[in-house]
Amino acid sequence: MTISVTEALQASPWAGQPVPTSGEGWIARAAEVAGILAADAVERDRAQAVPQAEIDLLKAAGLVTLLGPAAHGGAEQPWTTAYKVIREVASGDGSIGQLLAYHYLWAWAVRLVGTADQVAAVEELYTTNNFFFGGAVNPRDNDLVITDLGEEIEFNGRKTFSTGSKISDLTVLEGVLEGTDKHIFAIVPSKQEGIVYQDDWDNLGQRLTESGGVEITGVRVPWAAAAGYVDKEFAPFDPLTYATLNLPAIQQVFTEFYLGIAKGALKAGTAYTQDVTRAWPYGGDNKEKATEEWYILEGYGRLQADLWAAEALADAAGEELSGLLHAERESVTPEQRGHAAVRVAAAKVKAIDIGLEAGTKVYELTGARATSNKVGLDIFWRNIRTHSLHDPVAYKRREVGEYALLNKLPEPSWYT
Repeated sequence: MTISVTEALQASPWAGQPVPTSGEGWIARAAEVAGILAADAVERDRAQAVPQAEIDLLKAAGLVTLLGPAAHGGAEQPWTTAYKVIREVASGDGSIGQLLAYHYLWAWAVRLVGTADQVAAVEELYTTNNFFFGGAVNPRDNDLVITDLGEEIEFNGRKTFSTGSKISDLTVLEGVLEGTDKHIFAIVPSKQEGIVYQDDWDNLGQRLTESGGVEITGVRVPWAAAAGYVDKEFAPFDPLTYATLNLPAIQQVFTEFYLGIAKGALKAGTAYTQDVTRAWPYGGDNKEKATEEWYILEGYGRLQADLWAAEALADAAGEELSGLLHAERESVTPEQRGHAAVRVAAAKVKAIDIGLEAGTKVYELTGARATSNKVGLDIFWRNIRTHSLHDPVAYKRREVGEYALLNKLPEPSWYT
């Protein structure tokens, strides 16, 4: 019997269970969450309701504080664990996998540029309270305008996308100080009058990510909360190479929930084939069961092999990037950053390839009846097709090509 996410929460699935203490334990916990999400993912996708229960499920499972300091109740796991946790959760529901991925990014953002005191304060705040992050940061939009009010700064403007902010406790804002070229980001409470969500996210896929627009009006924070600023000047550390790891980090989590979506498509397809798909009786080499059909076996074999290969590449890229994210900030070199970025680009390319292929090929392997809206196999292709357009994958292929042909490493940008 299928139960809803809300019903699963009421059953308190992890009550009385010990908290995982290893990466493998947390990945297993994420797989349990994925199983709960997958049970009614299609119904929730169709309803397109605000995913508050889903976020509560992530909190109840302990996944929200996976990267948080142990001193404040967090799991203090490395990014290598976080990547695989994202992948698992996305295999159950691509939207929730994306929300968790973005949460980890925003929870780590203060480490990229913040002062030591700011890092300590933010990590204690979100870990102790089990807070969930959203963000209103999109470089393709006009920047929010920041006004210096003396002891405080004030954010005003509009962002087209604010993934997760509506169901978050904390929101990352980023803008430019009026009359200067200084970019400033700060973390603010999501529930306040000055943040109004437009509820205009109505896209093909990733329907539960609450990625609609947001209006920011008169949101104030003290200068002390401006990440990396001391006495109104940006000077957290030198050199700033570490601060540019945010873009490879973003691209890597994209890769992880793409792979999760592909994994989910394969899991749903094989289950349907085992239970429902019928053998084709007009081929001259007739089989009794669909699971004996050579073209079905060959098709799933190819998808599984491609997925394993893409996962192996992502694991290698993730391990390299994780090593930099956990390194001393001053120690990271431009060469290390560039090499990690090109590996991340390659992994993203292959994740998109297998995700789109799995999302369409699965219909050939399940049969005509699997096109029923009740079955809902369309969710996988819709989800990865939607998010994989975030930035053109052709540019990622070019980055890998420039490295292969010219030994040129990607330069830091808003998308590299």
